[in-house]
Amino acid sequence: MLVFLNGKFVPEEKAVVSVFDRSFLYGDGLFEAIRVFNGKLFRWDQHMQRLRQGAGFLKIKLPFPPDKLLSGALRLIAKNKMPDSVLRLVLSRGVGTPGYSPGDAKTPTVVMSLRPAPGSKNPMQWKLITSSFHLPANDPLAAFKTCNKLPQVLARAEAGAAGANEALLSNTNGFVIEGASSNLFWIKGCVIFTSSLVSGILPGVTRQVVFEIAARMKIPVREKNIHPKELVCMDGIFLSLSSFGIVEAVSLDGKKIKKSPFAGRIAQAYREILVNSSACNLRAET
Repeated sequence: MLVFLNGKFVPEEKAVVSVFDRSFLYGDGLFEAIRVFNGKLFRWDQHMQRLRQGAGFLKIKLPFPPDKLLSGALRLIAKNKMPDSVLRLVLSRGVGTPGYSPGDAKTPTVVMSLRPAPGSKNPMQWKLITSSFHLPANDPLAAFKTCNKLPQVLARAEAGAAGANEALLSNTNGFVIEGASSNLFWIKGCVIFTSSLVSGILPGVTRQVVFEIAARMKIPVREKNIHPKELVCMDGIFLSLSSFGIVEAVSLDGKKIKKSPFAGRIAQAYREILVNSSACNLRAET
């Protein structure tokens, strides 16, 4: 497989960065995971907007403009013949003198790689657990996908050890807010609820798609705080994430969760948007 490394396409075994790269040393960087369907990048503009905002917050200068990154990503997809995949884009502050001060890191590193999209053999109804790890409420870094994700890594390890697919993290105020790699939604009656951004969650791109779908279906969506023990009593739970799209939960901490027809409707509508977005792009190019 070929990897995009600082503007060049190189075999993955040669796609290496310095041991002094700050993303390797300190997680000093950002990443985006973008769904590729039919050779097209789904919601590229929204992912780039979040990446650019994060780069501005961290004061890392993007070494390539968005149109050059897009061109590189499309070429990478074509060269690897992977029209149905997930693109991972990593922006590191680059090499600097070891130490927390980033002052002498002047040349950022950009890497883009591909992995196969999740297939139908992957469970689309997930078992969840409540993680023992917590995220800080009102954390400004939560708005971006930073390369430092140790709480999420450890939470996912807890899920794996418990035979679950995903772990839900709470914030320091005691409210359950999101999954290790997903945004959380729960259903009560005819209303969909999700955590607010100030609770410390990532403003997921797929999360925003859920808001759009619900508005079209005239299903109200409310932002609300919820305690872990309350969540299992809801009428349904689903997750949103770029790789899988919409995933319904079937259990939480070993307790069965009710199924709501809204989750299936949202998942089907998401799939239609994904397919139609690709079709529109293809028509625009012909």
